[in-house]
Amino acid sequence: MVGVGATARGLPGAGFAPFGLVWFGLGWFGFGWWVNGTPGGGCRVGVGEWWVERVARFRLRGVWSIDMVGGMQGLTEVGLRAGIDALCARDAGLAGIVALHGRPPMWGRPRGFATLVQIILEQQVSLKSAATLYARLETALGAMTPAQVMAHGVGGLRANGLTRQKAAYVHALAVHVHDGRLPLHALHTRSDADSAALLQAVPGIGPWSASIYQLMVLRRPDVWPPGDLALHKQLQRLHGLATPPDSATAIRMADAWRPLRAVAARILWQGYLAEQRVRSPNAR
Repeated sequence: MVGVGATARGLPGAGFAPFGLVWFGLGWFGFGWWVNGTPGGGCRVGVGEWWVERVARFRLRGVWSIDMVGGMQGLTEVGLRAGIDALCARDAGLAGIVALHGRPPMWGRPRGFATLVQIILEQQVSLKSAATLYARLETALGAMTPAQVMAHGVGGLRANGLTRQKAAYVHALAVHVHDGRLPLHALHTRSDADSAALLQAVPGIGPWSASIYQLMVLRRPDVWPPGDLALHKQLQRLHGLATPPDSATAIRMADAWRPLRAVAARILWQGYLAEQRVRSPNAR
């Protein structure tokens, strides 16, 4: 850890005055006072090499503030920790999940075509079933690449266990990546809206699949997976509802966590998985 620069202090009404920068290996942190008419304290966090899209201030207990800088290159471990702290300080429900089950890890997946194939296969089936089918398909193809998928065609994919619909989706994905309509190699440089639009232009990749890729692969801090049943069940529990909310209602509920909805989703998943382990202690 290397610290540099150091000594300015904010006064009432002076705004943000940094007095230090620290390199943690994952990003620069600038520390200082945030004063908004009354004395206060906080930190502005610039994580990794994010492209700045927006800056949002969270009020912590009405006095402290933390500025999270969100952008196109996604969360780092440091940013995730800072985001969890910010959300827990302003939302007692999320804080309760973290207190009971711990902080969520940085769940992630590798960038690329193979991960999107896995996400398509996971639609409306268990993760275990999807993993089994993916392994079978990868063995049959020799390598999970657009070229191999296109060479086998929809018929070859169906012969290896894919439904007609999912075979068509995986083949369409291969074609879009091959001809450049879906530039996976550069997707991390695009905004949330642009990357979602590019992903959803592929048949079979809807809002949920696109947001899972953005959240797990691109590690965007402010995407929300619409229609995710585990998140809906946690929202039901968090708000004491009789039934899980529908997707539109869940989206409105999640708006309270902008611009860190993906961090909130990770906390909710942490609670859901912990509760599932309690119900099924032998599940792995």
